[in-house]
Amino acid sequence: MMQPQDVNLTNCDREPIHQLGRIQGFGALIAVNSDWFVAHRSTNLEVVLGDGRTIAIGDRLERLIAPAAIAELRSSAAALVLEDQVERLFGLQLFGRGELFDCALHSSGANTIIEIERHVSGDLNRQLGMLQPLMTRLDKQTDVQGLVDEAARQLRHALQIDRVMVYRFREDLSGEVIAEAARADLEKFLGLRYPRSDIPDQARALYLRNRFRIIADVDAEPIPVEPAASLSGEPLDLSMSSLRAVSPVHIEYLKNMGVGASLSISIIVGGKLWGLFACHHYGPKLLPYSSRTSAELFSEFFSLMLDRTMAREGAELRERARAIHTRLMRDVASGASLSTSLPTIEPVIQQIIPHDGVSIFVEGVYDARGSAPSEDEFRAMVPSLNGGATSRILASDSIAERLPGAEAFADRAAGALIIPVSRTPRDYLVLWRKPLVQTVTWAGNPDKPVETGPLGDRLTPRKSFEAWQETVEGRAEGWSSAEIEIAESLRVTLLEIILRLTDEAMSERTNAQRQQELLIAELNHRVRNILNLIRGLISQSKSDAVDIESFVEIVGGRITSLASAHDNITKGNWSHAPFADLLETEANAYLAGKKERLDLSGPEAMIAPEAYTVLALVIHEMITNSAKYGSLSDQAGRLAVEVSRDAEGQFCLDWRETGGPPVKPPIRRGFGSTIIARSIPHDLGGSAEIDYRLEGVVARFCIPGRYVEWRSRESESTATPESRKKARLESPPASVLLVEDSMIIALDAEDCLKELGVETVRTESTVAAALDALAKKRPALAILDYNLGKENSEPVAEKLREMGVPFWLATGYGEMADRIAKLGAIGLLTKPYGKVELEQVLASYTPD
Repeated sequence: MMQPQDVNLTNCDREPIHQLGRIQGFGALIAVNSDWFVAHRSTNLEVVLGDGRTIAIGDRLERLIAPAAIAELRSSAAALVLEDQVERLFGLQLFGRGELFDCALHSSGANTIIEIERHVSGDLNRQLGMLQPLMTRLDKQTDVQGLVDEAARQLRHALQIDRVMVYRFREDLSGEVIAEAARADLEKFLGLRYPRSDIPDQARALYLRNRFRIIADVDAEPIPVEPAASLSGEPLDLSMSSLRAVSPVHIEYLKNMGVGASLSISIIVGGKLWGLFACHHYGPKLLPYSSRTSAELFSEFFSLMLDRTMAREGAELRERARAIHTRLMRDVASGASLSTSLPTIEPVIQQIIPHDGVSIFVEGVYDARGSAPSEDEFRAMVPSLNGGATSRILASDSIAERLPGAEAFADRAAGALIIPVSRTPRDYLVLWRKPLVQTVTWAGNPDKPVETGPLGDRLTPRKSFEAWQETVEGRAEGWSSAEIEIAESLRVTLLEIILRLTDEAMSERTNAQRQQELLIAELNHRVRNILNLIRGLISQSKSDAVDIESFVEIVGGRITSLASAHDNITKGNWSHAPFADLLETEANAYLAGKKERLDLSGPEAMIAPEAYTVLALVIHEMITNSAKYGSLSDQAGRLAVEVSRDAEGQFCLDWRETGGPPVKPPIRRGFGSTIIARSIPHDLGGSAEIDYRLEGVVARFCIPGRYVEWRSRESESTATPESRKKARLESPPASVLLVEDSMIIALDAEDCLKELGVETVRTESTVAAALDALAKKRPALAILDYNLGKENSEPVAEKLREMGVPFWLATGYGEMADRIAKLGAIGLLTKPYGKVELEQVLASYTPD
């Protein structure tokens, strides 16, 4: 038996939480071998499936399940080709008698595991219907904090759960609650830190593999799976199981927090576990399998949004770094050494990376400003620095723990951001930060996370989660990942400065070596940009494909288009390239031997590289659409492309298809349509107009003249396209009270109203809540859904009339005209309504 003094945090890390041999009782489990004989089963089959419905170990599954259901299960099992893949079946008639079940299938070693739960009718469609408005609201957030705050709020509302926390992992694998949405009466956990030991290593690994984890009832007894081990003695691996039972240690942990049920939804960014949605309910809470599937899908969408938001913030950061690069290159005096230029460089760096001191060590010469080590103290560290990785930035909030000798000045400079700026000799720029007395607020005492308790000589989680403050001394404020990324850009800039200022007598070999540093850094930067673009194309193209073959075709075509455009502009050493070559390259794929069907007219236009790739994607989508659905899809159609230069000097392209089959406007807007309509306006500041006429597509694209060089002025067109101006509301109401009992309709209407200029939208779903809102603040306008479930909104209408607040009635029923005059409404808004109808409502508003 383990002795009490041997109990430590590694015991949790060694617990086989994926091989507990038990499941939660809200579902049943059957494992079959490759011949579909039953190898394992849970002992609650009759409880979940119904009296008399059980099966013995070694029996064929067909003895229990109806043939039609067996066929569907086998088909799903055959689709399990990827590691950790889960196939789902909803509303399956397992016994052919009208009873519906949800099934999840995954592979576990040589077995196929089938998990079975009772089906909840209508829940899948409801959950999927909630996703779009939810994601639309998240899409409007522009920074990470706003995104996680809104996600926590929306997820709690969707799951109807007591508390949702966004839990982010730090570099030391401790966690911090960075966003929270909870019942008003609950103690708040926002800002609390949790030690690494709260989530053992094997649990983190499972969160990467299995995005969703539910514990429906902490007081429920787990259900055994029999036999506990296979004939070879191996326990059944339940890593991908949604029914997997819970470690007794974790159950006790949740009980200590007063939690009755919990959900954990992984947030995975770049293949790494960024954080979790940690959801707590203070009583039992079982979500149907369809709801859990929807939440898992939400996790994937949210992770993509988070990745995109962080990428956008990174792009803004890189833009700031480029501005610093330009300023440093301008301000460093020609011929002056970096040491001489330190008074000029240091204030510029301070603007983007706050620090308390700076040291520079170039070609054996040392200089420093602010709170920094002396020359002797720094030189004592140089041998250790030279032994580090080449061209690798070192960031630490306590450099004395990393470098011998640094303890000599730890009272002045504890944190260091060490930036190597050459290979041989080793030169360094180091930013320093003073030591701080920091206060960290933990959820309970992190130094006493366990004790020997009622489970015997096993770990017992801490019982107190009250805020516990720890004072940390001798450390500086940590360097953020953003600051480290800026430091990498700064390293490249300083390399360039050093190259520019290097003595001409320096050896050719040393010069070439430093230039290679620049080339590697620049190549790395360009490759990252290309990979980000390709990743965006792949991600956005998923919605345009119906199967893997069409996905490969769509993505392949777009990437090939970019590659061809790149070839055209690199032929001229990354200079302007002919538009005619671009059109010919794209058309050749569909017009081999039939080039007479394409008519290109107008002057020769040379397009700048930054516009060429954008235009290439647009032309690719237009040609592809024409070849699939338009004039190039049959034997007789023609395509006319006319290039002209308008009065403002813009490059204008008129596209006209004739002779093809009748044109139908697209039913939905895929990524290809988005490229056509938005790429040129968004990336180049130009314009794009497309008209899906019955006789053939007509389009016009214009690019600002700064991107174009003209070889010939013949056939120039001076026609200026008509400007199109969106009608804007001159004076929308400042506030609107929206009374609507459907969350989806309310969210959509709220978004539309705000887009139309309404500053404040108060949304309520009941008469009582609406009257309470009116008692607190008078709105400028109100929109009332007449039917609110078991009540109607007439009491609210009477109160609005009494207050003199104009209002509209909204309803999906007819025969309401008589109620308008009686209640005093301005008009009737017929459901379903959208932004256009709401714009008309707001247009009727007259300020007092």
